[in-house]
Amino acid sequence: MCGRFTITKTEQELEKRFGANFYTRVLEARYNIAPTRLSPVLTAEKPFEFQFFRWGLIPFWAKDPSIGLKMINARQESLAEKPAFRAALQQRRCLVIADSWYEWVAAGKRKQPIRILRKDREAFAFAGLWESWNPAAEGETRDPEQDLHSFTIITAPALPAIASIHDRMPAILLRGDERSWLDPACSAVEAAKLLQPYPEDELEYYPVSDAVNNARNEDVRLIERQVPRSHPETGTLF
Repeated sequence: MCGRFTITKTEQELEKRFGANFYTRVLEARYNIAPTRLSPVLTAEKPFEFQFFRWGLIPFWAKDPSIGLKMINARQESLAEKPAFRAALQQRRCLVIADSWYEWVAAGKRKQPIRILRKDREAFAFAGLWESWNPAAEGETRDPEQDLHSFTIITAPALPAIASIHDRMPAILLRGDERSWLDPACSAVEAAKLLQPYPEDELEYYPVSDAVNNARNEDVRLIERQVPRSHPETGTLF
């Protein structure tokens, strides 16, 4: 799964990388993005403008937005089967902007947080789905100003080199496939084919501070390399 991630790049770096712009909000460095937080995404509706959606997908038919906490991730293998994701796979795909994510491994009586990122420290895009939810009950007039936009991160089986950290990982799109993922003309079947294993020789990992465990902590010290107390050893994923 993916339960926390980061965006440490500047607006200018992300605008250059993704060919899109920040118009409505100022991006601040994010070292511990947790579910329910707002985070930048790109959609087919606004492919060249970063929008800030809430993490934890809320289906349009949901009675209560709290369901989003159960839908921070969507398994690649069952996207076409689940009612919460089936229509979104066809019509509402998004790029979830990130430059690393965290996983945890058992280390005695504690869990060691691990940061996983590209070797070159470049940003990338998780494959995501999004929805628009409104609190108006069926039959009531819907106020567009109350629309709540949310997203989920698609997960896939972990690459062999990180399976000892966790058996799942976020589905990272190849750079050349990002715009195809957003293209409305790309069918659900074609889009699913874009969810290919990411080149593991482009990734690395290292242990970080236990402070990551608290979602209220949010500063650069969270991504600093720590001396591991036990497995896994610091190293590349190759």
